[in-house]
Amino acid sequence: MNIASSLVQAALETPDRPAVGHGDRVIRTYGEFGARVAQLAGALRGRLALNLGDRVAIIAANSSDYLDLLYAIWHAGLAAVPVNAKLHGAEHGHILENSGARVAFVSPSLGEALAAHAPASLERLIAIGGPDFETLLVAEAMPVEPRAPNDLAWLFYTSGTTGRPKGAMLTHRVLATMSDAYRREVDPVTAGDPILHAAPMSHGSGLYIMAHVDARGINVVPESGGFDAEEIFHLFGAWPRASMFAAPTMVKRMVDCAADCTPENIRTIIWGGAPMYVEDALAALDRFGPRLAQIYGQGESPMTITRLTRADIAAREHPRWRERLASAGQPFGCVDVMVGDDSDRPLPAGETGEILCRGNVVMPGYWQNDTANAATMRNGWLHTGDVGCLDADGFIVWDKVKPAHYCGMRYRDRFVPAYDKPTRGVWRYDGSDREFREGENWRDAYKSTD
Repeated sequence: MNIASSLVQAALETPDRPAVGHGDRVIRTYGEFGARVAQLAGALRGRLALNLGDRVAIIAANSSDYLDLLYAIWHAGLAAVPVNAKLHGAEHGHILENSGARVAFVSPSLGEALAAHAPASLERLIAIGGPDFETLLVAEAMPVEPRAPNDLAWLFYTSGTTGRPKGAMLTHRVLATMSDAYRREVDPVTAGDPILHAAPMSHGSGLYIMAHVDARGINVVPESGGFDAEEIFHLFGAWPRASMFAAPTMVKRMVDCAADCTPENIRTIIWGGAPMYVEDALAALDRFGPRLAQIYGQGESPMTITRLTRADIAAREHPRWRERLASAGQPFGCVDVMVGDDSDRPLPAGETGEILCRGNVVMPGYWQNDTANAATMRNGWLHTGDVGCLDADGFIVWDKVKPAHYCGMRYRDRFVPAYDKPTRGVWRYDGSDREFREGENWRDAYKSTD
């Protein structure tokens, strides 16, 4: 059950179909994408002498090479460790040491800083696009390595705002379940449908890569490698039926952008990473129409705990429409969600407790962290640390979050509910690749405006 097998199949069955875009042009077909991945995988196992199951880190800005690396790692039977490129070097060093990654692929601008924090266990630090990287692309191709459903595929490190980052173990089964849930319940993807990767591919946006490869869609990286509202509007025009994942502040910046945008070119804008204030959701709906969806998840259950569908968000006629816009939505079909008491017993609708979940999309545990596993994975449930209740229709209504999680991005200290208008300080995250509006560093990402 290797998650990379779908790329192998696509390369064989539809070799001429566009697969990867950069800016407004196609740069790889599925045949080219598959061949490049197979050669790079061969180099990982051959020239770099990596063994089955070894971890390989990617600490880099968004690029088409990121796609090649991610799939080559899986193709070779290895485990990927995508890391937020904006973390401090000491954090990078901890993740590299904790994961036991033998090789790290990095953006050229990060090489010197990372080298200063590299642990002894790291054997190679390779600059993406550099001479050492290019030599790996002419290696002998290898066939895709068979993997079991519970084999590690992605070691997803949490943000570490409540301590040192922990590695959530995402297996091939977890990624396959998550990708299927996305296509079924959030954003139906058909062959040729693009997704724009303006948010970091190490986190939310990257987790939607596989769903688009599975469906023979097109993964598009902006020319800038990040988020710029005018550039995104241009790309919506260049790639009709494009979707994108965004933090709420990215959506707000698009709403506020004066540049022209044709909403009919947009398939879905999916927000996560933080809640959306109702007034901001209404403004987005007015500008972009019924093309919005929300997901709530965390690295431990990636992108997949509850969702507000496009129909939910656009249902103006529903008597509780505004209340639903302020909620986390209903559970995905592939996951059991319960609001439990202190003994993990289910609470009736309207009673507040901790949000728990279980299912094939939930991690089996943290990497080499028995203490965290004992605290988080109890009685067969993932304990999210988030507090709320279920309403009569099965929507999660927030009470508070300790800390909150949306697809792995964590709040600090407190949660401000997404009601119609905030009356106190707001913890703001600017989703443009962790550039924060007030100039904070990443540890101060959520800053009170009191």
